[in-house]
Amino acid sequence: MQPRNGAGNGAEPQVLLSVQNLRKYFPIRRGFFRQTVGHVRAVDDISFQIHRGETLALVGESGCGKTTTARCIVRALNATSGQIMFCTRDGRTVDIASVPRNELRPLRREMQMIFQDPFSSLNPRMSLLDIVGEPLLVNNVGSREERVDRVAELLKLVGLRPEYMQRYPHAFSGGERQRIGIARALALNPSLVIADEPVSALDVSVQAQILNLLLRLQTELGLTYLFVAHDLSVVKHISERVAVMYVGHIVELAESEELFSAPMHPYTEALLSAVPRPDPRLRSERILLAGDVADPANPPSGCYFHPRCRYATEQCKVEAPTLHEVEPGHHVACHRARELDLVGVTGKRGK
Repeated sequence: MQPRNGAGNGAEPQVLLSVQNLRKYFPIRRGFFRQTVGHVRAVDDISFQIHRGETLALVGESGCGKTTTARCIVRALNATSGQIMFCTRDGRTVDIASVPRNELRPLRREMQMIFQDPFSSLNPRMSLLDIVGEPLLVNNVGSREERVDRVAELLKLVGLRPEYMQRYPHAFSGGERQRIGIARALALNPSLVIADEPVSALDVSVQAQILNLLLRLQTELGLTYLFVAHDLSVVKHISERVAVMYVGHIVELAESEELFSAPMHPYTEALLSAVPRPDPRLRSERILLAGDVADPANPPSGCYFHPRCRYATEQCKVEAPTLHEVEPGHHVACHRARELDLVGVTGKRGK
């Protein structure tokens, strides 16, 4: 699948965001003097790239570090180490992780976030005009009249009537509130939008509407998405590439169609086995993982997934695998990636 920016004409797509060896550790403090006795390795040495105009999905169980990764990218959290290289509109490449805080505001105009809960992410005391227009006001964009016109334009863009701008969030449904959040994120014409589980709090009937809206906006505005999610059926609909996270690590990274049809990591296979299939002929056995998710404050030796993996060997218990390219564009962190024949979403073996 080619990126939606039309980079399939033979030209190499431009890298908009490059995350290199990103780590985010949270200290564990105990005792009267609150001494640091350990760290929670929420994000533990991950690397990936997002090309301009594409959608990269970051998926995994709750607590795997995907939201922490997203917050580090927009510098809502300071990374422990690593680089977050972002290509700005004027052609500069800036390390978001190390840029001085007083230089972040112009960069944040080019990176915006859509939050998971449309009910708590909107201030109930502010009207739509104030909510959607706040980024414009904070960044001193335009006069009062110009901001009102821009808010009206944004509301129409996301499928809401401009007459609603004097109403308050309580007057809207969950799907409409998420449209308001999307309009706010688009106020400053960002090039990168990070969507942190934007449909997980919505009814299934509304999810498709929001996903189709995001796809339409990407085509019309040339947006680039980092789409954080745990629902793989949603991810398959919207993303070109998928990165699967497990306990702070990326264990598999591939094009969406390739990953869904021929996974190479046992954890990805287990996730895909839980995806509902409308065709009863494609039913496959649900893979129930034994044990609990590894503790990021005290991870096991070797591969973090080996205590739950039915394919684990002695090597998996003592040697940590590295993310390497097994096939063109298909990266896997598994010692047995080349020899395993895993089941894809169709219920058939990938090889």
